[in-house]
Amino acid sequence: MASAPPVTSKETHVLVPAALTTPTVTPVGSVPEGKVADYLTGKLVNDTAEEYVRQNIEKALVRQYKYAAKDCEPEFPIRVGSSRKRVDIVVFGPGQDHAQANAYILVETKKADVKPTHRTEGIGQLQSYMAACLNVQYGMWTNGDDRFCYAKRSDGKGSWTFDEIIDIPGFGQTEEDAQRPKRRDLKVATADNLLFAFRRCHNYIAAHEGKQKTEAFWELLKLIFTKIEDERSNKINFYATPSERENASVATSAKKRIQELFKNKVVLKYPTIFEARDMTIDLKPSVVAYVVTQLQGYSLLASPVDVKGVAYEEIVGSNLRGDRGEFFTPRNACRMAVTMLNPQPDERILDPSCGTGGFLITAMNHAVDHIERSEREQWIDPANGTDAERQELFRRRSEYLSQCVFGIDLNPALVRAAKMNMVMNNDGSGGLWQANTLENPHMWQSDLRTRVPLGSIDVIVSNPPFGTKIPIDDEGTLSQYELAATWDQDDAGNWTIRRDKHGNPVLQKSQPPEILFIERCLQLLKPGVGRMAMVIPNGILNNPGLAYVRHWLVRRAQILAVVDMHRDLFQPGNDTQTSMVLMRRLNSEEIANAESTGLDYPIFMAVAESIGHDKRGNVIYRRTAEGEDALVSRVETVTEIDQETGAEVLREIEVTERQVDDELPEVATAYLRWLSEQR
Repeated sequence: MASAPPVTSKETHVLVPAALTTPTVTPVGSVPEGKVADYLTGKLVNDTAEEYVRQNIEKALVRQYKYAAKDCEPEFPIRVGSSRKRVDIVVFGPGQDHAQANAYILVETKKADVKPTHRTEGIGQLQSYMAACLNVQYGMWTNGDDRFCYAKRSDGKGSWTFDEIIDIPGFGQTEEDAQRPKRRDLKVATADNLLFAFRRCHNYIAAHEGKQKTEAFWELLKLIFTKIEDERSNKINFYATPSERENASVATSAKKRIQELFKNKVVLKYPTIFEARDMTIDLKPSVVAYVVTQLQGYSLLASPVDVKGVAYEEIVGSNLRGDRGEFFTPRNACRMAVTMLNPQPDERILDPSCGTGGFLITAMNHAVDHIERSEREQWIDPANGTDAERQELFRRRSEYLSQCVFGIDLNPALVRAAKMNMVMNNDGSGGLWQANTLENPHMWQSDLRTRVPLGSIDVIVSNPPFGTKIPIDDEGTLSQYELAATWDQDDAGNWTIRRDKHGNPVLQKSQPPEILFIERCLQLLKPGVGRMAMVIPNGILNNPGLAYVRHWLVRRAQILAVVDMHRDLFQPGNDTQTSMVLMRRLNSEEIANAESTGLDYPIFMAVAESIGHDKRGNVIYRRTAEGEDALVSRVETVTEIDQETGAEVLREIEVTERQVDDELPEVATAYLRWLSEQR
C-alpha cells in the first residue's frame, strides 16, 4: 500500500506542484499535423475518416487474422479493364511477390457515411476489383459500422459470382473454419474493431426489430453474455452458419441453439441479472443469426480489458446514461486515480456510485495484476506454471474477486449493466447491489449491510452523481450527515453547526448529492487507513458559500492529492469543472488534533492541462515544438502463426503511433515519485 505523508498538529498546507514526468513510451519522432503513420508501412498518410477505418483493419489483418505484415500492402495498384485502380489493402500469398496475379484477399475501407449500396464506392466496387484479379479468393468491404465479406466463385461460364460469407479466413484457416470457428480460431480483438462489431449489432437490431434503443441494447447484452459463457465451455456452440444467416427459415435453428445456450448457461448462472421475464431472447431468428455471426469469431474473455471496456461503455453510455447527473468516468481518469491509490490484493474496494463499473473494474484489475505477479514470482518457470501453480493463482484470484470487490448504484439498469461488464472482465459480479448509498444503511438489504458496513472499506473509487437538479431533500436521509446541517461562521472565522433549542442540528432544506457522498464515503472507510479517490466539482473546493464543507473536510480527512482536471473531461455531455481528490480518513485521535490545533502535512497538487480528447470527444494528439504530431514507440506482445511450422508463437513487436495528448499517466507517475520522497 502507498502510505500517506505524515501529519502533525498545525494547519499549514504545503502545496507541492506536480513535476510532470516523461511518458513511459519512447518518443521516436514526429508526424506533421493532419498525417498519420500507416500501420503496415510506417509511411505518413492523410489522417481522414476513411484512414481511421483502414488503420483498424490493417491492425486486425496482422493481429487478429495472423497475416504477416510483409504480405499485406495498402493502396496497391491493379488494372481493371483499361484503367488502373488502387485497392485499399491487398493480402498476398505467403512470401509471394506483390503482384496483381498473387493477390489473395482484397479489402475496401470507407468512411462511416458511405453506404454499401453507393454506386461507385459500395460493394460493387469491391466485386469489380475481385473480378479483375484472377487469383483473388476473398474480399471485405467495410465502413466500420457495416462489414461485408465475399468469396469469389467461378460460374463455370468464364465469369464470377460472389457469395456473401460470414468472415474471411485467417492465415492457415479454411473457409469452412472461418464460417464456424473452433476454439483455436477465436481472435483477440484489437484497436476499435470490437467497438465496430458491437455498434453493427446494436444498429442492426434497432433497424430490423423496430425496438427502442434501450430495448435493442438489452437484447444485444443477452447475446454478448451467451457468447462469454459459451467460451467457458469445452465445445463452442455460439455460432451461426452462412445458410442460417441468409435464409430466414433456416435461421430458426440458429435461434433455437442460441436460446438454449442462454437459458441453460446464462439465466441459471446469473439469476440476479436475468429474471424470469428475461429468459427469452426477444429477437427474430434472422436478427439473432446476424448478430451471432458478427461476434462468433472473437474471444471476448481473452480480449484486452481496455478494448472491451471502450466498446462496451460506448454502447452502454449511448443507451443508459440517465438524467441523474450520471457521466461515466473516462478510462484514463480511472487509471490515473487507481495508480495513485495502488490498491493491494488484501484490501476491500468499493465504488458507492458504480455506474457501469468502469472505475471498479480498473481498480479490481490493478489488484489482480499484483496477485498474478506475486504468484508467478514463486513459480519454477514464471512463464509457464504447473497445473498446481496455475490452480493456486486461480484460487487466489477468485477469492479476491468474491470477497474484496463491491459496488452500489441507485439506477437498477446501470447495476445490471455493471454486473455484465464485470462478467465480461472475468468476474462473477456477486458484490454489486442496487441501493441508495446515501440513505440510512439500516434501510439497505441485509447482505449489503453485512458485507459493506460503515468503517469496513480500505479503498473507495468514486465519481458520484452531481448537480443541483437532483437535490437530496428527504429529512431522514439528511439527518445522517453533518454536511446536511446549517453551518454558521463567527467573527474569528470558526465554523459551527447551528442547533435548535433542543440541541438538534438545523438541517438545510436540501443538499446536492456530491456533498453528502463525501461524508458517506469517509464513513465507509476504515478509520486511519482507508483512502479514496473521488471526482469532485470544483465549486466545492473554491466556492465561498461552501467554505463550511472544506472546514469540515480537513478535520475529517487528510487530503493526499488534488488534481485539477481539464474542463473537457466529461465532454461531450457535461462541462462541469472537476478535480480528482485523494484523501485518507483520519482516526479519532487525528480528528481531535485537527479540531484543536489543525494538522500540518504536504499535499500533492497538479493541473491536467490535457486529458486526451477535446470537447467533442475527439482524440487529440501531442505536438512537438514545431507543431507536428509527436510519435512514440512501445513494445507490444502479439500472437502470430509461424508460417513454416503453423504453430502459434508469442512475439514482441515495436509499435509506432501518435502520442495521445494525455497528461494523466504522467500525473500518476509524478504523484508516486512525490509520495516516495515524503517518506
